[in-house]
Amino acid sequence: MTIRRLPETVINRIAAGEVVERPASVIKELVENSIDAGAKRIDVTIRDGGRTFMSITDDGHGMTADELSLAIERHATSKLPSDELLEIKSLGFRGEALPSIGAIARLSLTSRADGAEDAWTITVEGGDVGAVSPAALAQGTRIEVRDLFFATPARLKFLKTEKTEQSHTVDTLKRLAMAYPGIGFVLNDGDREVLKLPACGGPDARLDRLAAVMGRDFRDNSLAIDAAREDMRLTGFAGLPTLNRGNAMMQFLFVNGRPVRDKLLYGALKGAYREFLAYDRYPLVALFLDILPDAVDVNVHPAKTEVRFRDAGLVRGLIVGALKHALAEAGHRASTTVSQTALGAARPQGYGGGYGGGGSYSGRGGMSSGLRERADAFHRPLPGLDTQPSAPAQAGMDEYIGDYPLGVARAQVHETYVVAQTADGIIIVDQHAAHERLVQERIKTALDSGGVQRQGMLIPEVVELDQAAAEQLVARAGELAELGLVIEAFGEGAVVVREIPALLGETDIKGLIQDLADDLAEVDEGLALTQRLGDVCATMACHGSVRAGRRLNGAEMNALLREMEATPHSGQCSHGRPTYVELKLADIEKLFGRR
Repeated sequence: MTIRRLPETVINRIAAGEVVERPASVIKELVENSIDAGAKRIDVTIRDGGRTFMSITDDGHGMTADELSLAIERHATSKLPSDELLEIKSLGFRGEALPSIGAIARLSLTSRADGAEDAWTITVEGGDVGAVSPAALAQGTRIEVRDLFFATPARLKFLKTEKTEQSHTVDTLKRLAMAYPGIGFVLNDGDREVLKLPACGGPDARLDRLAAVMGRDFRDNSLAIDAAREDMRLTGFAGLPTLNRGNAMMQFLFVNGRPVRDKLLYGALKGAYREFLAYDRYPLVALFLDILPDAVDVNVHPAKTEVRFRDAGLVRGLIVGALKHALAEAGHRASTTVSQTALGAARPQGYGGGYGGGGSYSGRGGMSSGLRERADAFHRPLPGLDTQPSAPAQAGMDEYIGDYPLGVARAQVHETYVVAQTADGIIIVDQHAAHERLVQERIKTALDSGGVQRQGMLIPEVVELDQAAAEQLVARAGELAELGLVIEAFGEGAVVVREIPALLGETDIKGLIQDLADDLAEVDEGLALTQRLGDVCATMACHGSVRAGRRLNGAEMNALLREMEATPHSGQCSHGRPTYVELKLADIEKLFGRR
């Protein structure tokens, strides 16, 4: 067959196959152009999920008539003044979006340049370019796209329902809005405003925008991130471990203002939160990486959502280190959603916040005088009843309650939960989960400071396992010894435990060895246990902590509370579950209709 040069329209349609996957792809490319043009407000309108109509209007610096003609030509752009791909400082740079869209849809561009007296418009339909003509527009640029894929009808069958396509557009706009809080974004579906994000200003602009997108809970339960390494800087916010989800939809990474989807982020997050979340739970984060343009390649794919780092290990180390530092600084803090969930579970279904259809109980309005008197008599204390509490277990400590964030212990319930009184509420602590975290942190601290103290077994304990598990444990005996656990082979399919970490105290040795064997079965042979330190320590701590069902006295309960206050990460166990629930007095009063 003879080699021939493809027509320009076919070339543009091929390019469109890479750039335009669905209506949201069009919105992304055009909104990025508006951001590059210095817009402060961007209005987007779609109909039928974007299949039949899309419109993007901005107040950016606009284009002249000559620039309009060039804008719809392939590989024509204003964003590479030096022709150097290693100095990309804008969202767009390939010059493919407009001609690709014009090749598969009906495209109309209307623009008025800053300081110009007139606006101009140009149309492109299925690759056919019209003439530039005068138009009416106050400022900026308006782009309309009609009948997407009309020139390539086979692509239409790959589009989803109107609702699905609209959701993709919403997600695209939210991601761009998170990176540019100073710009206002509005999305209209022709009947109503689907999304409205006013421009944010001031020192908390970024957090305000993140809260508008990710929810108020994220604002109230996130940790500020600000770390630098060499020529990179990482900023943003990361949620507390107890604020988590069952998927990774609320994990965002931005590189030089560009929203990207990168496996590096997910791997780094998994490493940073490994000790605090179960494998099937995901933290909420929004991280912004500023890096030299020549240290990252954004020219990997036409969609520009993937990047390649020159030193991926350095970037990963920065992310993991910054997150771990922030989580350690959070101390015993747990997310407020824990108490909200508890209160929601405690309220009767359909409860609206007050008795009698709303409002508080006080006043008993609406009763007859006789019924009111009988009700008042019923609520009066019984004659001779001593309303003063008898010598409380923590007598004399009330004046110090305000000095302790987790309060003073008042009782132990079901030999499992410690109830403490704070200055403005109560704390309910899961004693096993809390002590598990404390023991885990002690083991890690001891290891970092020179080694875990070991305690010899008066009578060494033999644990029987299957042959493969026993061999795996014995092969790691040297590393386990560094963690305070000394084992030896004991015939076929068994090990003998001679020493255990002194921090564990009385522990279920058989259960510990079996769980460690299960953990090691999942570890790559070439991976040192020090790289899985958190997992191994968590397994040990689980078997060495105060068990549910053990009765604690007042001193032991208060000692647990004080150590929690001084220990990093004590607000959640190794699986991301909260170690305590805090209920404010005002919330408790709402439960009883007092508010």
